[in-house]
Amino acid sequence: MVLIIAEKPSLGRNIAAGIGPMQKRQGYLEGNGYLITWAFGHLFSLCDIEAYNPLPEGSKHWSMQNLPCFPTDFRFELRRGDNKQVDPGVRAQFEVIRALCNREDVDTVVNAGDADREGEIIVRLCMKNALQSKKQLKRLWLPDQTPQTVAKALSEMKDETEYDLLASEGFARTYIDWLYGVNLTRYATLKTGTLLRVGRVIVPIVKAIYDRDMAIRKFVPGKYYAMVSRETTNGEVVELTSKNRFDENQFYEAQQLCAKYNATGAVVTGVKNKKEKLFPGKLYSLSKLQNVLGKKYKMSMQESLALVQGLYEKGYLTYPRTNSEYLATAEKDKIRQILAGCAKLGYPVTFKDGKTIFDDSKIESHSALTPTYKIPSKDQLSEREMQVYSTVFRRFVAVFCAEDCTVSRTEITIAVGELETFTLKGMTVLEKGWTKYDDFSQKDKILPALQKGDSVNICFKPTEKETSPPRHYTIETLNNYLKNPFKDDKKAAKDASAAENADGEDSIGTDDSEDYRAIFEGLELGTEATRTGIIDNARKSGYIELKKDVYTILPGGEFLIEALTQMQITMDKYKTSQLGQALKKVYRGSMTVEESVRLAEREIREVFDKKTDATFSRESDTGFFGDVVAKCPLCGKDMKRQRSFYGCSGYKEGCKFSVNTAICGRVISIAHLKELVETGKTSVISGFVSPKSGKTFDAALKLENGRAVFDFERKAPARPDPSLPIWDGEGAPLPEPPPEY
Repeated sequence: MVLIIAEKPSLGRNIAAGIGPMQKRQGYLEGNGYLITWAFGHLFSLCDIEAYNPLPEGSKHWSMQNLPCFPTDFRFELRRGDNKQVDPGVRAQFEVIRALCNREDVDTVVNAGDADREGEIIVRLCMKNALQSKKQLKRLWLPDQTPQTVAKALSEMKDETEYDLLASEGFARTYIDWLYGVNLTRYATLKTGTLLRVGRVIVPIVKAIYDRDMAIRKFVPGKYYAMVSRETTNGEVVELTSKNRFDENQFYEAQQLCAKYNATGAVVTGVKNKKEKLFPGKLYSLSKLQNVLGKKYKMSMQESLALVQGLYEKGYLTYPRTNSEYLATAEKDKIRQILAGCAKLGYPVTFKDGKTIFDDSKIESHSALTPTYKIPSKDQLSEREMQVYSTVFRRFVAVFCAEDCTVSRTEITIAVGELETFTLKGMTVLEKGWTKYDDFSQKDKILPALQKGDSVNICFKPTEKETSPPRHYTIETLNNYLKNPFKDDKKAAKDASAAENADGEDSIGTDDSEDYRAIFEGLELGTEATRTGIIDNARKSGYIELKKDVYTILPGGEFLIEALTQMQITMDKYKTSQLGQALKKVYRGSMTVEESVRLAEREIREVFDKKTDATFSRESDTGFFGDVVAKCPLCGKDMKRQRSFYGCSGYKEGCKFSVNTAICGRVISIAHLKELVETGKTSVISGFVSPKSGKTFDAALKLENGRAVFDFERKAPARPDPSLPIWDGEGAPLPEPPPEY
């Protein structure tokens, strides 16, 4: 008897559909020589810190007493609910799995988790904890959930050991994320008195949005003059914009050069007309599909993933959490069968071969998203489901469309003597081909009918323009950044512009080797399987906001990033990618799980070791929330560390003395505070940043009229930044912190 353990009930039912009639039992199905049972996703989770480092009896709150925690052997337990008790349904289903695993007539146990790292370890944990005798272990790998695919996969099952490296990466990722999450979340929360979710991936994602929004907030528009001509030639307006730019105080120089251009005149030096094929966009990876759905239908990543996952579970789409836009060469026969089904519906498709579509070197675990043999009717799907399905289906038809899209490209070069040459480009669609089935935006201008040697009317004028701030991250631009955070911004923009045709997607044949190198080396932030959930957690935690398809930072996200910066906890793209590369080495077998975990432990230990570093204590240590840090210089009561400032505990009696834990981007440590309140002034502190100009400066702090103010007189030469507000000891106070205590 063969026992199949599916990741969830829906997958169990779909596997049964590929086997044949089965009898329903309590928590499982039986028939045709098979038993099928299931988990409910994660039945097991890692034990909490207290399982390794118990607190004294009666302690109910997080404490530094059991931090940091680095288990020598990670332990799992049945998943607990919000009440800290094991969920009764979880326990009951595991008992079903345990009983079936140990039935005498069961000789083979099959792991039928989802075809990824997470699915691999979800079922492995069930098998490891349930099996009490030796059985043959197999793996059922399903690229989609149609009955045909299930039947074929059952006949081709490999030994579970073939997937040991995949499991190793999955466990390493789980351990490392636990280490960062429980240690640094507790540490940062105890420091600030505010729950801060510190994770290996969530922090760099929030920081990317924070950095972009701060750049927009601090952006100061600059005016400049461009040389622009908009004159009519042969009945069409010809717009020419010179590469020359002039500062706002150079109007006269711009006017002179415009006059020189106009006196020289313009002539067409070349006209090229070329007929060529226009290729469709590539098949979709999950993130590229989410980009399109976010832009076109304003779907959040969470919504689009839930919809595409549901379509996969219903058997209409292939496995969704894929990072590839290519198909495996072994799938050619399957694709031919799907195309035959499309042709029966009247779509003009034909099988196409070649590395622009089939390329094993650009597939890590799963091929691109495609429809399956099973094609739904309109009444079988909701409106949102149909939007997702039709987007994938139409791209598939476009890629394999038998009708080519042909266009006429025109390029006109216009010379203004030897001063400058302008190039105008345009495109006309001659035969629509695949564009009848997939989105296509023609963005080229309609060009005037000009011939070589024609004169072009020009009248260049200095035109005032304004520099633009960076743009907020959208679903598309954030996804692209996370897939390859080290791609040069200018190159990324150039690649996007050059490849843009099928609704902004890269077309077939576009060089994407750099992006796939980043994915396979582990440079990306998060994975296709985890990224959506992490971004949604950041949104639910109040760190970021998503409106339509635009992300912005929220006050909670600002506090997270600024608090971590003050604590000198570095969780940027470099640190996260370093660990991502280690995980890929585990997958390739060149690093062990233990070695990758030790790497994470070293990084985390550095945070805790700073507590004993004298220089850190002097310059950066701000203590923990609720700590008594000094005596108030005004009333003599205790000063305590609050969320973002040191405040007098006599505030209820009317004492409002307080000092921020950070002023102008510089941490004010407990040592600085004690020096200030005990002597009335501090020594010179370096590293303040002007909020207006962004320049750094050094200054002391002193007490004046019951407030902390800058004292520039203690540092020569005088104020380094004239744009800085006059916080120079002349009575203008520093901003007072909010009354958060």
